[in-house]
Amino acid sequence: MEVPLHVKGKKTKTIGNDDTALAHGSGNLNVFATPAMIALMENAAWESVSRILPEGFTTVGTEISVKHIKATPVGGNAEARSELLASDGKKLVFSLEAFDEEGKIGLGTHTRYIVEEKKFLSSV
Repeated sequence: MEVPLHVKGKKTKTIGNDDTALAHGSGNLNVFATPAMIALMENAAWESVSRILPEGFTTVGTEISVKHIKATPVGGNAEARSELLASDGKKLVFSLEAFDEEGKIGLGTHTRYIVEEKKFLSSV
């Protein structure tokens, strides 16, 4: 199953108290947590291809490499963007970027694999 290259995704959110490093246990500051930013980025990639896969298929994340380069305060807005760079059978590789109102806050790459939901869940 081939997915067309350069499929793009975008996901936005307003940073709340549940999105902070303090809430995630990844630090003690009330700023946008790296795990929360990664989840937003991963969600942008997942949603970008989920709408074009056949019924009963989804993708699962297997690898992510991300740099979190700038803090975002509670109340700020974050946007994650993904673009499919490579599609090799079931393997999908995305570029990722994240932004807030001040500019880029994160970047990286992410690998996902296309799986048949029932078959995947039966093997868990």
